[in-house]
Amino acid sequence: IYDDLIVKSGELLQGMEMQQKIIEIAFILNARHALRLVEEFGGKVSVELHTDMAHDVERSVEYAERFFEICPDHFIIKIPLTPAGFIATRKIREKGIPVNFTLNFSARQNLVAAIFSKPSYVNIFLGRQNAYVQDNGLGDGMYVGEKSTLASQRVVAEYSRNNPEPTRQIAASLRDASQISSLAGVDVFTMPTKVAMASLTGIKDKFISRRDKDYAVHMDAGIEQDTIKIEKLWNYTETEHNFAHFIDDNPVDNPEELVKIAHSYGLQDLFPVLSGAEMKQIASDGKIPVHKTWAEKIKNNSVAIDSLLNLAGLASFSADQMALDGRIKSLLK
Repeated sequence: IYDDLIVKSGELLQGMEMQQKIIEIAFILNARHALRLVEEFGGKVSVELHTDMAHDVERSVEYAERFFEICPDHFIIKIPLTPAGFIATRKIREKGIPVNFTLNFSARQNLVAAIFSKPSYVNIFLGRQNAYVQDNGLGDGMYVGEKSTLASQRVVAEYSRNNPEPTRQIAASLRDASQISSLAGVDVFTMPTKVAMASLTGIKDKFISRRDKDYAVHMDAGIEQDTIKIEKLWNYTETEHNFAHFIDDNPVDNPEELVKIAHSYGLQDLFPVLSGAEMKQIASDGKIPVHKTWAEKIKNNSVAIDSLLNLAGLASFSADQMALDGRIKSLLK
């Protein structure tokens, strides 16, 4: 439906290098579609940056400012959780621009975000956590994401309460209406419309706060939790706490420096450094990584389930972006 807009935008951007032209047109498309949502429904709309900026602090801040200038009353800038994303989010928030910090998969990731980056919103994509356990034959997958979402809700409420604006927790991409009652009390829900419709019946009497609920997670017989370290989805240690406060007190502008500091605290699995072949493997696995591929690295704390899901999610977003970029390029003369 936007092919004509792509063509017209391309004509206005004659003389620009092709990849930059594609990024500009993707920006135009995102802004235009978001404005249509605002015009139709009102409310707030998250606008996403091109995935080329996931590791670029300066351009993330630049495009965030441009998005916000278009519609400051309604646009929220969606920034992915990467080392650059942590830094960019902090800088964007210092300018008073709201940020939806995304691709978060654990309470400890959101602890660092709440203390250092101070985003408007953080997420837990709980369905993918449940799927990771179930699809990899580790357990039934029940309540894994719910447990980590509620743990993260408590963390961000505690560690952002004195920020200029407290961070709000999103229970992201609910897959079943029952999750609305099992996660009652979480700040924000996002869900498909069919889940929203299903929630209108059958849960009214069950909608009481579960903020303090600590769901039990059951693993299959023979699965040792201390080898898969699944507790890192909902627990944090003094190490993550101290790291977050250190970088808050001593902010850095360079993503590589942020990673270096994290590793000096022994948090290699929070920001894993993987080879090109390993990154290709993550992309080929899809949104749910294959556990047996990473089991040894998880066991020795080189990676963790939250960082694997984060990298897989970013790879999936990047593949979608490449498809859009290809369509844009095919329409440009």
